[in-house]
Amino acid sequence: MDPEITITSARKIVNTRNYIIHGYDSLDNEILWSIVINHLPKLKAEIQSLLS
Repeated sequence: MDPEITITSARKIVNTRNYIIHGYDSLDNEILWSIVINHLPKLKAEIQSLLS
């Protein structure tokens, strides 16, 4: 809603959510775990920075 607030890879975040929600029968646990380990910490830091 605020154009000054940007989240890196926002489109990829939405796509991942859709994959998890709608593609559960073809969900690859290794890909999902890789996202958790490699990308969530970066997103958390970015959000914490925005909230400060």
